[in-house]
Amino acid sequence: MSEKITRALLSVSDKEGIIELGKFLAGQGVEILSTGGTAHKLTEAGVPVIEVSDYTGFPEMMDGRVKTLHPKIHGGLLALRNNPSHVEAMNAHNIGGIDLVVVNLYPFEETIAKEGCAFEDAIENIDIGGPTMLRSAAKNHAHVTVVVEPGDYGRLMDEMKSGSTTAQFRFECACKVFSHTAAYDSAISNYLTARESADAEPAQFPGALNLNFVKKQDLRYGENPHQNGAFYVERAPSEPSIALAKQLHGKELSYNNILDTNAALELVKEFAETAAIVVKHTNPCGAALGSSISEAYEKARATDPVSAFGGIVALNRRVDMATADLLAETFLEVVIAPSYEKDALAKLQEKKNIRLLELPFEGGAYSELPKGTAGWELRRVVGGLLVQELDRGDAPQSDWKVVTKRAPSEEEMRALAFAWTCGKHVKSNAIVYAREGQLVGVGAGQMSRVDSARVGVEKAQLPIKGTVVASDAFFPFRDGLDQLAEAGAVAVIQPGGSVRDEEVIAAADEHGMAMVFTGYRHFRH
Repeated sequence: MSEKITRALLSVSDKEGIIELGKFLAGQGVEILSTGGTAHKLTEAGVPVIEVSDYTGFPEMMDGRVKTLHPKIHGGLLALRNNPSHVEAMNAHNIGGIDLVVVNLYPFEETIAKEGCAFEDAIENIDIGGPTMLRSAAKNHAHVTVVVEPGDYGRLMDEMKSGSTTAQFRFECACKVFSHTAAYDSAISNYLTARESADAEPAQFPGALNLNFVKKQDLRYGENPHQNGAFYVERAPSEPSIALAKQLHGKELSYNNILDTNAALELVKEFAETAAIVVKHTNPCGAALGSSISEAYEKARATDPVSAFGGIVALNRRVDMATADLLAETFLEVVIAPSYEKDALAKLQEKKNIRLLELPFEGGAYSELPKGTAGWELRRVVGGLLVQELDRGDAPQSDWKVVTKRAPSEEEMRALAFAWTCGKHVKSNAIVYAREGQLVGVGAGQMSRVDSARVGVEKAQLPIKGTVVASDAFFPFRDGLDQLAEAGAVAVIQPGGSVRDEEVIAAADEHGMAMVFTGYRHFRH
């Protein structure tokens, strides 16, 4: 069912595109009601406007806190035009219908994001009339068109070229409204419930956590074929992520593809140097730096060529033809990179089953964010939700402490730094063997650290002798060190903090190994 638009109410905080829309509506013979700054801006542009206070016969008051909360506004929005009793009430009380509402809200989130935002300023930027008009219009979308996003003005004007809007357009706009007001109220709730009182400092985690995500796509299934699944993303992701990646080729991403690609991307983002990562089942099975992206990938694949089959590759440089040739040699599920040379993309697109993702980003910046600014990690458990900061914190290398008689050489220290970064992205208990700029062996997810040390050797396809080792947590006993020494490792980096640290250090000294304590643990469950 189409509904003709004869009267509109425009009241926007974001003035983008509002003059063009106002001129269009006036040209269509639509009577325009407006308030405050919006009315002033439209009038300045020569668009005829009726102030809401003149329309209702009731003045704005209380510094603009009360201006649209009036029966002539909400009766005109909520009345069912095909309900005789509603029409009778409108006639009895001189209430005219309002057919179009264009409203966006006070910038609450932008206000509280400003450094030093006062509590009183935040409160004054809680919109009351705006959400009320939006909800009234959206509830009555069978008869009223409501637009909350400036990006929809173009479609609104296209719809109105016939003088009316379609039921489908009104329904879609109403859905956007309720999602928008839910997100708006969530931001207010999160802000307020993080405080015990109006003058208290906010806690890091609010008393009531309200989350708002938008469905990006349905998935063929979840982790397994009998599980349904979907992918939801943040409304405004704050950093490069799988949520922002553009798919250039291949089948739709699966649930497991998204998990694995996220894991690969988060590791490659750690490196400012040219880097390549290969991931299988969320664990890196290859990681390397190189003078070119092709060299980095070739070295990363060499870590475990068998596991690389069917793996996920993340690169932090443009894919050239040399790299494309190497990537094409192995069956891969996903490749994600900042960009692709035209010929390289064409080469990879010859492989039907590979998924190619493009995500412009630079590496090396995301592990250095100040504490508390890195965002949250959410994990569902039955009956609840675990929330924590993303694991972006770490001790600077200048704070690392050599605890053994022998200090690492400069080359060993560079290798230890690389191993430490990789180990942070391996499931606990994590033991990784590496050389400078190349992962050599990975022991992931074992129930004991000594087993992880053994598995890392068993999985290694490159020589272990002379490697360095990173452990995501302390060694509870010396047997782990004995296992590393037997394999031929020469230096170890770990958090320290065990009651048996002295025993573990003594074992390292016995084997002539260098050991560094970081003071930071990186469990990954």
